[in-house]
Amino acid sequence: MIDIFLNAARTIEPNAVSEEKQHGKLVVGYTCSYLPAEILHAAHIIPMRLRGIETHSLEIADSYYGPFICTFPKCLLQLASQGSYHFLDGAIISTGCDGMRRLDECWRKAGSDYHGSLPSFFHYFDVPHKRESYAISWFIEEIRKLIQHLKTHFNVKITDDAIRQSIQLYNHGRRLMFELDSLRHTEQVRISGAHAFAVSVAGTILPRELFTEQLALFLNHVKNTNTIMGKNQKRLMVVGSVNDDLELIELIEQCGAIVVSEHLCFGIRNEDDLVNETGDPVAALADRYLSNSACPRMFGYFSERLNLVKEKIQKAHVHGVIMQNIRFCDLHGSENGLMEHALEALGIPCMRIEREYGSLTETGRIKMRIQAFLERIES
Repeated sequence: MIDIFLNAARTIEPNAVSEEKQHGKLVVGYTCSYLPAEILHAAHIIPMRLRGIETHSLEIADSYYGPFICTFPKCLLQLASQGSYHFLDGAIISTGCDGMRRLDECWRKAGSDYHGSLPSFFHYFDVPHKRESYAISWFIEEIRKLIQHLKTHFNVKITDDAIRQSIQLYNHGRRLMFELDSLRHTEQVRISGAHAFAVSVAGTILPRELFTEQLALFLNHVKNTNTIMGKNQKRLMVVGSVNDDLELIELIEQCGAIVVSEHLCFGIRNEDDLVNETGDPVAALADRYLSNSACPRMFGYFSERLNLVKEKIQKAHVHGVIMQNIRFCDLHGSENGLMEHALEALGIPCMRIEREYGSLTETGRIKMRIQAFLERIES
């Protein structure tokens, strides 16, 4: 039952998406969790969060970006340039950070250098860094620009009623995700951290109807299973920058711990709150997405993020926190340091890992550090 989620989490083009493409379904990739996926769904387009997990070389991307930048946008550019995103009908770039903002111009340039690497629909979606009233007004305007571009390019209708229906579907999935996450907070955990994380990643990739249907079945299976995990194991939380690679979570659990909570770019932190299902649906989307200050791209809300992490630590009975960030990620690298200082002062053991995005190339070193961290918690 977990297989459909694992397949989605381990590949950039899951089987379920390929099947939908064969039936004429459009697929548009996007780079940031602050993009309201409901808009694409309302246009009968599959929204897919772009990932770079199958990158084996940065030969092309290095020539556009240079060496001193986070490897996540570089991996996306590499895959795009070598044709790995051939199944995309479009792509939307957002201002998650400066490195991701530059992906817009780098991908456009690569499109002229590598024929076919740039989708015909290519949209720059700006996201404010604050949530004041003027920022929400600006965000509403950006969403309406996206709607108009989609309607013009793909010749589709995007009505307010369609957006409301998409909001209801996505909210239903969020409730199921929240219920699944709450099952990890109990003393007797019935799902591994790796499987829970696979479900979370799959939620950004699979067609939403399929994801919601399969999640409801999987949730019922987890509730009724007699398998208990995490007995006498240290309960860990993983926080930090973009990570959609199951290897890290699996490696932590192979060391004898169990991951009972995450606060990651791909993860439950983006499913914590619902969209208002009444009134103007575009305004409701703008309010919900811009009010989510879980990412340090949102300026001035560190205290809120720290309190959210502390709340999750308490709910999930966490023994220690692993903070990971991609090398040259200034946002998460800086904030992890502040958060480590605050949590350690409360007696919560923390460990920081700086690494490259993608497959774990330093498995031995990271495994040894995790084992030492578990020994520290034990002592």
